[in-house]
Amino acid sequence: MKKKKENKLYWRRLDNSAKIFPIAGGKKYSTVFRLSAVLKEKIHPKILENAVNMALEQYPSFKVRMKAGFFWYYLEYNPKKSIVEKEKDYPCKYIEPGKNNNYLFKITYFENKINIDIFHSLTDGNSGNMFFREIIYNYLELLHKDELKEERTARKIVENDTEDSYMKNYDKKAKGNNSAKKAYRLKGKKIGLGGISVIHEIIDLKQLQEESKKYEATITQYMVAVLIYSIYKENYLKYNYKGNKPIKVCIPVNLKKYFPSKTMSNFFSYITLEAEMKRDNLDTFDKIIEFVKTDFKKRLQEEEIIKTMSANVKLGNNFMIKIVPLIIKKILVRLSYIEIRKYTTITYSNIGRIGIIGKYKDYIDYFLMLIAPEPVEKIKCSSCTFENKMVFTFTSILKDNSIEKRFYKFLTEKGILVKIESNGVLDDISEEIK
Repeated sequence: MKKKKENKLYWRRLDNSAKIFPIAGGKKYSTVFRLSAVLKEKIHPKILENAVNMALEQYPSFKVRMKAGFFWYYLEYNPKKSIVEKEKDYPCKYIEPGKNNNYLFKITYFENKINIDIFHSLTDGNSGNMFFREIIYNYLELLHKDELKEERTARKIVENDTEDSYMKNYDKKAKGNNSAKKAYRLKGKKIGLGGISVIHEIIDLKQLQEESKKYEATITQYMVAVLIYSIYKENYLKYNYKGNKPIKVCIPVNLKKYFPSKTMSNFFSYITLEAEMKRDNLDTFDKIIEFVKTDFKKRLQEEEIIKTMSANVKLGNNFMIKIVPLIIKKILVRLSYIEIRKYTTITYSNIGRIGIIGKYKDYIDYFLMLIAPEPVEKIKCSSCTFENKMVFTFTSILKDNSIEKRFYKFLTEKGILVKIESNGVLDDISEEIK
């Protein structure tokens, strides 16, 4: 029985979503996301290294490397040790396999912050969060053995399932519902030299909840509305856009909320909101948030989610695509991927509350999530919540950070407390806003 389990972990296919990432990915399209934990004390690198190794024993689905087959990439057991390094590069950069002992995730630290950058072929944000929390738990237990002794014995490890939940749950009869409209693309000069601007807006959650309730909106709906409003004011109007392309916001959806699944592999879909600014006269925030609430309700219906998910699965299972050799797939997919991205203005991923149990909370200040911007989607947004702090993050390759400033000013003018942190690639936004 033991041998059978080892064979299963030694080799496995990529899930349906993961197939596309290694073919389309590269230095321009890294398809990497980052999770960070900001602790209340400086990081001890050796202890962190031990914590990562412990987590890999507990979650062996992460102890893998990627190999190229004749038709697709696949994953196999990685016998090498993981690497823990001091942070010295921009976040969400393409992970060079040869410089990372072939792991598909990268652990770095800086002062009191621990980062994990994850290549999307390995897992999605929700499952990546589970693995990352295990690293944090292990680290804190090793550092504070006596204080967390009882907590350690009480907590449980989640089952390490790696099934392809797409194949298990998709509907063969469902028809796709993708829009044929290309999206408005953000204007402005790029930073250059591979630079990425990162701006974190640390928001008082209770105040944000109170403001959202005034509009009878969820927090995600409210934040999407503020984002569209900021883009409209600081990019769409600023650059005097004359066309009719809608501002389209892509929002990943956790499919585990709709289907019974415990997989640690990818299992997400997405919805895309299409804000027709001119046609629907969406020139005020009140109009925009009403549009967002209505469009959310329409697109978040289970039937619509299944349609989008199933259409993507059927595409990946198409016989003609399956039989094309990997070397040809790379050329075709990379050409089409650039075109596909033109159907989204911006992506906003909200993984919600990061649940930390018991006394572990006492050692953590807040969490961060970041996703890599791209040449077409020049800004991407993400957020997560811990205790009473929601951190909304902009990652951008644009020199102009007026969208981020407008977003901040809108919230603060509503009486919501917001603290700004940045990586300093552009001007000091916190000082400028003051």
